[in-house]
Amino acid sequence: MYAYMIDCVPRERGSSRPRKSVACSVFCAGPEWASFTLGVFMCHTCSGIHRNIPQISRVKSIFLDPWDTCEVEFMASTGNNAAKAKYEQKVPPFYYCPTKTDCQLLREQWIRARYERNEFIHVERQESYSAGYREGFLWKRGRDNGQFLSRKFILSEREGALKYFNKHDAREPKALMKIQTINATFQPAKISNPHGLQITYLKDNSTRNIFVYHEDGKEMVDWFNAIRAARFHYLQVAYPGAHDVDLVPKLTRNYIKEGYMEKTGPKHTEGFKKRWFTLDDRRLMYFKDPLDAYARGEVFIGSKESGYTVLLGLPPSTQGNHWQFGITIVTPDRKFLFACETEAEQKDWVAVFQGVVNRPMLPQEYAVEARFKHKP
Repeated sequence: MYAYMIDCVPRERGSSRPRKSVACSVFCAGPEWASFTLGVFMCHTCSGIHRNIPQISRVKSIFLDPWDTCEVEFMASTGNNAAKAKYEQKVPPFYYCPTKTDCQLLREQWIRARYERNEFIHVERQESYSAGYREGFLWKRGRDNGQFLSRKFILSEREGALKYFNKHDAREPKALMKIQTINATFQPAKISNPHGLQITYLKDNSTRNIFVYHEDGKEMVDWFNAIRAARFHYLQVAYPGAHDVDLVPKLTRNYIKEGYMEKTGPKHTEGFKKRWFTLDDRRLMYFKDPLDAYARGEVFIGSKESGYTVLLGLPPSTQGNHWQFGITIVTPDRKFLFACETEAEQKDWVAVFQGVVNRPMLPQEYAVEARFKHKP
């Protein structure tokens, strides 16, 4: 029976190694568990989420738990491909499908949306993020005092904006974020909340950060996908004739890398200061604190064809850095000097910087470069 059970596990073509679980999406490394009520194989991480919905899914270890003959036969007759065909019939193109690097919240809500709420079988259950309008209250971090206070948010595709209000009965919004420039990414560790979301938008060509959360994980993921839906519909209008596969990567983006480095000023004679850095596409932003509303400065990183270079180390005359592992970014206008605490961090930053520099610039990126304002 166990040999029969192992034969039911999806395998990579031409290999005995288990294939990534289709039912668990691309964030699964390989099936070690299975739901004998749904008929799907899954990884260890997903099995923990499935245990939280026992009314829908009951799981067992493929190799360690005993299996009845009827359970094995059900697994053999169902499987991941059949489950995908059933439970993912009508996934909207803008809906975010988690990867292995995404937070627990996104993975859990993806599984619950499919199996518990059947959102991709019944389209009417997608209204909370696909209707083009969403209104509700989120806990927002104050820019100056750092306190999270309840704020009213309204997302309107018709107005092309996300707005929030400082008072529940206020008529005018405190801030208006245009769908054209908005981004959202989950940041549970940075915000110290498992449902923490960072929303950014451009204000006077500078990046503005706001940090929000909601006690209900589904509410937060619905807001996230509502923002993606609004972005998707905006891009469909902005780029008529473009295929969905080309638009989806532009909806939201995770940061390429974040972390602490030291930096010095434009004269290279100032003392190095520890700053929090965020690499967002071609924008390298630095903050005094990771939760600052505005960056202390931003650096545009273009391509090598445009005169941008990344060098390992610092100029020999450099002084004042406490950390010894330096990086120099050469732009057409000046050199930027950074220092990392460890060699591993230095190599990681150099690798991502080099990846940006090696990528040819798109036509619209030349326009960004032309109007980019660097804050020293």
